[in-house]
Amino acid sequence: MILSSDCPCGSNLTYEACCARYHNGAPAPNAEALMRSRYSAYVLKLSDYLRNTWHPSTRPATITFGHDEPTWCGLEIRNTLGGSETEQQGDVEFIARWLSREGKCGVLHERSRFVCEKGRWYYVDGELLPTVTTKVGRNDPCPCGSGKKFKQCCGR
Repeated sequence: MILSSDCPCGSNLTYEACCARYHNGAPAPNAEALMRSRYSAYVLKLSDYLRNTWHPSTRPATITFGHDEPTWCGLEIRNTLGGSETEQQGDVEFIARWLSREGKCGVLHERSRFVCEKGRWYYVDGELLPTVTTKVGRNDPCPCGSGKKFKQCCGR
């Protein structure tokens, strides 16, 4: 588990100061915080957390991670609509970048819907936009947006 390194959600906080508290049971205070913590849960393969934060009306029976899962390389929050501490629903538009085992990069662009019930935020569903994949060379800029070469970042 990550202890003192940057949080996978891209908040510029450490994991402990950011998503770890939600992964350890504290309720996310708003839709964006839940979105970020769910992204981090995908990075860390925390299937129980993902299931527990998925609304029961749309929750899958199981969430499993296989050996062919992509490596998640970065999260960019594009827009939030509603979803504050005082609201009961909200949307978060995000872009998540990923890398396949074959070195192909992709982008998941989604507008996710969230609801708050009894003080807890839940992911309901999302509207997906088409995913684009490209082959990244070792000396190309890393698609995660770090500014480093791919071979010195996600391509290790």
